[in-house]
Amino acid sequence: MTGSFLFFTVFSLIFLFFLNSPGFAQDQPEGFKAWLEDIRAEALEAGIDAGLLEKTFANLEFDPKVVELEGRQPEFTTTYQGYANSRLSDWRINKGREMMVQYRDELGEVGKAYGVQPRFIVAIWGLETNYGTYIGGFNVVRSLASLGYGAPRDNRKALFKKELMSALRILDEGHIAPEDMEGSWAGAMGQGQFMPTSFFAYAQDFDGDGKRDIWTNHKDIFASIAYDLQRHKWQPDYTWGRQVTLPEGFAEIASGFKSANPNAGCRAERSHLSPLTLNEWNELGLRRISGDDLPDVNISARLYRPAGETGPAYLVYDNYVRILRYNCSNFYALVVGRLSDYFRGAL
Repeated sequence: MTGSFLFFTVFSLIFLFFLNSPGFAQDQPEGFKAWLEDIRAEALEAGIDAGLLEKTFANLEFDPKVVELEGRQPEFTTTYQGYANSRLSDWRINKGREMMVQYRDELGEVGKAYGVQPRFIVAIWGLETNYGTYIGGFNVVRSLASLGYGAPRDNRKALFKKELMSALRILDEGHIAPEDMEGSWAGAMGQGQFMPTSFFAYAQDFDGDGKRDIWTNHKDIFASIAYDLQRHKWQPDYTWGRQVTLPEGFAEIASGFKSANPNAGCRAERSHLSPLTLNEWNELGLRRISGDDLPDVNISARLYRPAGETGPAYLVYDNYVRILRYNCSNFYALVVGRLSDYFRGAL
């Protein structure tokens, strides 16, 4: 105990010495200011309004907190059950049902326009920002500028610089005011949590007011989520998948299967087993969780077991893969699907 305390004390004194030294205290802020001037010049050349840049960059300071968060992102070690239990809470389920009713008209209109069932829009909305109650408290420009300058790896610096330039373009087009552009520490914005480059790919101006308002306008928020799914070829006549039971001795059968997509850009897909039709899975002995036969529908499905051989098993359809395009995480996609099932019949 004493040795640990002594080490901590000595380490703290050394740290404070460097913290208060001119090099440590001044080099980064001064370097950041010079870097910002280069960004300003690049933005002006790209046609961003000079007055906007003056307002946005005025008193903009480096944020070491976001760089720390970027540099120490932990490995994703939680179990599927832990992840699901924390997110499929009674509050999130009940609140989602309330939102389905409260925004019945908007969801119905958007769902029809994009061919996406409203329950999936609400499930993603609920999982991303608790139905808009928490969109993040970080200034997006400050976060992206700090990460573009100070991220630990050069490829990440380049990525965040690109996002920063897109964020400035969003401001220049008048979609939101600089002081209101808040989001996550990494720059994900609005109630659907879009990065600035994704904003230009998917954000929608559904009500035609000239702004793609993913922060406060529910029609735009719902339409942006729906368009992301639609653009990735969402199938409106099908669901996401279902939990199934496996026959005894299935491990031996499964040993002959291969990954559904071993070269997938989204690593989550690589853990799915080869797709078969529902009839083929039925013939192998897979059944609904109720014990009934699988639906007699001519669609393919992949098998995914989030906890390995000892946990639950799911057959996931093409729409599940569309959810992975929104967030490349099997845990995320499964919870979106399961949450959406609680909203069936709410409209």
